[in-house]
Amino acid sequence: MNQRALLEVIALGPEDAVAAQAGGADRLELVADMAADGLTPPRATFAAIRAAVDIPLRVMLRAADGFAAGDVDALCATAAALRAEGADEFVLGFLTPAGRPDLAAVRALVEVIGGCRWTFHRALDRAADRAALRRELADLAGADGLDTYLTAGAAEGVDTGLATLVAEQAHRAAHEPGYAPRILVGGGLRLDHLAELRAAGLDAFHIGGAARPGGWTAPVDATAVREWRAALDAPVASRV
Repeated sequence: MNQRALLEVIALGPEDAVAAQAGGADRLELVADMAADGLTPPRATFAAIRAAVDIPLRVMLRAADGFAAGDVDALCATAAALRAEGADEFVLGFLTPAGRPDLAAVRALVEVIGGCRWTFHRALDRAADRAALRRELADLAGADGLDTYLTAGAAEGVDTGLATLVAEQAHRAAHEPGYAPRILVGGGLRLDHLAELRAAGLDAFHIGGAARPGGWTAPVDATAVREWRAALDAPVASRV
């Protein structure tokens, strides 16, 4: 029997969260300011969403658009406040100007979140060397909470990165170093991508705009989420 595929939906507030859960989302990624591609939400927003739904919440730790960490001390203080509010899963990821993982910034935040599970987000898709980034993070002391990579396989999105996603899933299936975390596919993901991705063994998917037919100014639509849930619950075709 195939394991149920994970569906993660971006939520900006309680209304989004309730609709996403009603549509069948397994987990939410909590962000603010999608004009900046998703920043850390206010502590009060996390608390309101936590009170509204009972599915897991992964909270973005990101202070500005782009992939530089910025003021790490301030970001660590924000992470500590969210932990105090009850947040126990996070999303983060930072690169140096050369496109390598900013290990100092990641280490500082990992120390604050204290063993919580976390996702390294689509900074991976802007890395100078994807495989090297994975190896460096796998070797990072204290980063044992890293259980997921959110990736489209390419900066341009899943259309461009699909072959990379399939190849990385094969590395993961072979238990190669750096590939233990689950691959969460997101970034220009469409329903018509699912057949090839599922057949390759990928089993975790992330949607934002796809859950909002009315655009980012409109809330999550439960019917749109339900369509994704149904697609992911359909039998997976075997690869031949």
